Formats: sequence, structure tokens, C-alpha cells
Amino acid sequence: MTERITPPDGLVIVDKPSGFTSHDVVAKMRGIARTRRVGHAGTLDPMATGVLVLGVERATKLLGHLALTEKEYLGTIRLGQTTVTDDAEGEIISAADASRVTRDAIDAGVAALTGAIMQVPSKVSAIKIDGKRSYARVRSGEEFEIPARPVTISSFRVYDIREAVAEDGTAVLDLVVSVVCSSGTYIRAIARDLGAGLGVGGHLTALRRTRVGPYGLDAARTLDQLQEELTVMPIAEAASAAFPRWDVDERRAKLLANGVRLDMPTHDRSPVAVFGPGDRFLALVEEVKGKAKSLAVFG
Repeated sequence: MTERITPPDGLVIVDKPSGFTSHDVVAKMRGIARTRRVGHAGTLDPMATGVLVLGVERATKLLGHLALTEKEYLGTIRLGQTTVTDDAEGEIISAADASRVTRDAIDAGVAALTGAIMQVPSKVSAIKIDGKRSYARVRSGEEFEIPARPVTISSFRVYDIREAVAEDGTAVLDLVVSVVCSSGTYIRAIARDLGAGLGVGGHLTALRRTRVGPYGLDAARTLDQLQEELTVMPIAEAASAAFPRWDVDERRAKLLANGVRLDMPTHDRSPVAVFGPGDRFLALVEEVKGKAKSLAVFG
């Protein structure tokens, strides 16, 4: 009789390769972990590399809450060319000499895109407009507008400016940048808007996500490494790293498991991870009128 292998239960931090969609990585992980129950927290464009957080088995219930966290990127923005996708994957639709753009102008443009801003997502993206994916509307030739939405760019820095000549002969500037931002921010749209503000157009030519919430590249493994040795962050450790922690005794643990809304202390962030005796991860809760409302129950 063949022994059934129990799938792991926790988060897998993947260093996504370029050319893979987030769904490609999920499909690959289903084979590696031998379970269909795999999901991801926040997509990463096929061109981009870096941190992609996957949940396996019960940890998939964490993902919707992890997606609300801060993210960090390293990238390259090319000033002087605009593309249909706002990145290097798309066709160039306009070009302008960027050689006269000054560092002061770039710094002013960066400052204008830092902080709490309203951002229009890239049209060639998975965002839904009236129930239909934006990229599908573009492919069918529709004319439409995407409403701006609030995002927070907590840090936007330019580390290097390199003069270059593009394949079409346009004098361009390549900016090496880092961005720390809220979930839902499009780095491609930042590149587009910076270029537009400077009057020469812009698009993203390279992107590497270095952090999602508390999970960084130091914890990430390539798909090849995971194929050799599946490294899983236990669900309790993952929750403890990502959320404020509330420890309860056995009596409260049982009440919580039975759906009782307990009085809970105030925390500076929500949701809150509840732990019982023996470091047992019990639930994710949020405070509603001083009471703990369960969002997902684990133990």
C-alpha cells in the first residue's frame, strides 16, 4: 500500500523568475507540494522577478489578508519612450529626446509621485472594469477609462541615472530606482506618470520585488531550489511575522473556537493573530466595538 504524503501547511516564499506569470508559479508549486490547494498573495507581472508569497493548504486562508501589506521594489525606468503596456513588454507608441531632462526636474517629478496619491492603473493589467479584465478590453479594441484610486508611495528614490540610446535612436535616460508602496500600486504606472510629468514619456524596463510585508528575498527560494527541497514557513511563524499578536489562555481559546466574540485589547494594526497555549495559532481576528470578530479560524 502506497503511503500518502501529507502536503505541507504554510507559506512558501518564491523568488519568481522572469517570464512566469503568478499563475504559472502556482501551477508549478501544486506539482512540487502535491496539492491543488495553493494560492498567491498579490500578482507579479511576467517580466518582473522577486518575492511572490504562496500559501499551501490552510495557509491559503491567510493570503487575502497578507495582500494588504507594504511592498518594496528595485527597478529601472526609461525616460523618453512610452509603451502600450507601460513596460518593456509592450509596443512603443511615442518617443522623445530625454537627454535634456535635468536631475532637478527628475527629483521634482519623483517628489510629486511620493506620499498618498491618486493613481490610474495600467490599462494592460488584470484589474476589472465592470466585471471584465482591463487587458481583455484593450485586446478587443475598446475605448475606456480606468478610475484613479488611492495608493501610498512611502519611499521613491533614484539611485543612478544612465544616458543611453534606444534601438530606435532615441536619446533616453535609464533611472535605477527603489519604491516602497502600498498593495495595489502599479510600478509601471509610476514609470508612465513620471515620464508624462517630465514631458518625454516613460516606461518600466526591469523590476524586482524585494519584499512583501515582512517577507524578503532572504527568505525566498527559486523554483529549482524548491524542487530540490521544499522550504515551508509554518503557518504560526508566518502569522506571527505578519500580524500583531494576541496571546490567550485555554479558556479563551475554547470560547473563541466556539464563535464567542471576546473582549480584546486594542492593537495598532488589524487583523490580529490569536495564539493559545503552546504557541498554537488559533485565528485571525479584527476588533469590532471592542470585541474580537473572527476573519479566519485555524485551530
